[in-house]
Amino acid sequence: MSVHLLMSAGRGPQECAWALVELLSRLEADAVRQGLATVRAQTVPGDRPGTYRSVLVEISGPGAEAFAESWTGTLCWQAPSPYRAGVGRKNWYVTARPCGVDVPRTTFVEADVDVVACRTGGPGGQHRNKASTAVRATHRPSGIVVVVDTEREFGLNRGIAMRLLRQRLEQRDEAAERALGTARWRIHDELVRGNPTRTERPETSGRDQARPEPTRRRRRR
Repeated sequence: MSVHLLMSAGRGPQECAWALVELLSRLEADAVRQGLATVRAQTVPGDRPGTYRSVLVEISGPGAEAFAESWTGTLCWQAPSPYRAGVGRKNWYVTARPCGVDVPRTTFVEADVDVVACRTGGPGGQHRNKASTAVRATHRPSGIVVVVDTEREFGLNRGIAMRLLRQRLEQRDEAAERALGTARWRIHDELVRGNPTRTERPETSGRDQARPEPTRRRRRR
């Protein structure tokens, strides 16, 4: 079982691209703890070195779908800006959404086509009207139907019908791929700031939490 999760900094400031890297590292560590494998399938670099505007993560293993769902939505990295000192804002948002990657291509096999001889009206003389030279071809897996009567021979019309069906299937697959790409890019504009589904912060060691105040020695008079 594998799931693809698209993480995007959207149109946010450069800190969001930095936050994406931090959240990605946190996600990968969380996946390891749960026995899952992650792969950075695609990355789009940010303006700053070592940052990403978007990353497509492949998550695989038992429970991958539930894990991806736990990281889906608006993610918040809560930390001061590493680039601009004195900036009051400390919340940097990233969106994460499951998305499709590949559209399966339809394999055209003539055995999947039902071919029926039929008659069609129109110009062409008595031979065309009396003889069943037209072809009605149905591709069963897709339901696509074509009718060809351009030639006076059944065999020629059959060949044209097969070619048309193959072209229709290719056009359908290409349209599905374009729709998938459009849906993926739409995710970049779906980032909603505020009300995050998950908030992460830099880890703070116990030493940092309980650091004693420095002791000053008194000078002897």
